[in-house]
Amino acid sequence: MITVYGVYRSRASRPLWLLGELNLPFTHVPVIQAYRMKTDPLAADAPINTASPAFLAVNPQGQIPAYAEGDLVLTESLAITHHIARAHGGMMGPQSHAEAALIDQYSLLAATAIETPALEILYTDATTAEGQASNAINAEKLRRPLARLQSDLKTRAYLVGNRFTVADINMAECLRYAQGQTALLAEFPAVKAWLERCQARPAFQAMWAARMAEPA
Repeated sequence: MITVYGVYRSRASRPLWLLGELNLPFTHVPVIQAYRMKTDPLAADAPINTASPAFLAVNPQGQIPAYAEGDLVLTESLAITHHIARAHGGMMGPQSHAEAALIDQYSLLAATAIETPALEILYTDATTAEGQASNAINAEKLRRPLARLQSDLKTRAYLVGNRFTVADINMAECLRYAQGQTALLAEFPAVKAWLERCQARPAFQAMWAARMAEPA
C-alpha cells in the first residue's frame, strides 16, 4: 500500500496530483508544516506535523512530502513522482530510455531554473516598490527557461512524447508559483496554453479543490 505524508498546501501536491491521474489507491496522512502551526507543534493535542516524533520516524529531515511503499521510503517530491510514474504510471511514465532522460531533464529544469525565482515571486509583496523590483529581477531569471519551453511547446502539446506525463506535472507545479505574473506568461503563449491544459485536467482540479479546502 502506498502512503503519502503531507498536506496539499506543500510539494505533496505533486505526487497527490499524479496519484489522482492514475486513480491509484493510497493512504494520505496530512502532515502539516510545523512552522505553520500557531500552537506548540509538540503539544499533546497538536496534529501530526513535521516536528512530530511519529513523522520524524518516517523522515528524520522533518520535511514533506514523504512516501512509503513497502520497505521503500522516499522524501523528495520529484523522486517520488518519478518512482510512481516508472512503477505504476503506464503512459504517464517513460516508455524508453530516451523518454526517461527527457523526463529527468524537464523535472530538473523545473527544480533548478524555475522553482526558486517562481517561489520568490509567490512570496513577494508586490504592493511595495521593493517587492516590484524583486519581482522584476525574478521575472528576468525566468525568461530564459520560459523561452526554452516556448520553443519546445510550439510544436507539441506536452513536454515528452506529445502526451501528458509526470514531466508535465513536475514542471507545471513549479511554474504555478509564478502564475500570478500574467504579463510574464503572456510573453510565452505556448507555455501559457500548455499550463492551462495541464490545470484543466480533472485530477488537477480535484487536487486543487482539496488544497483550497485546507486552512491557508
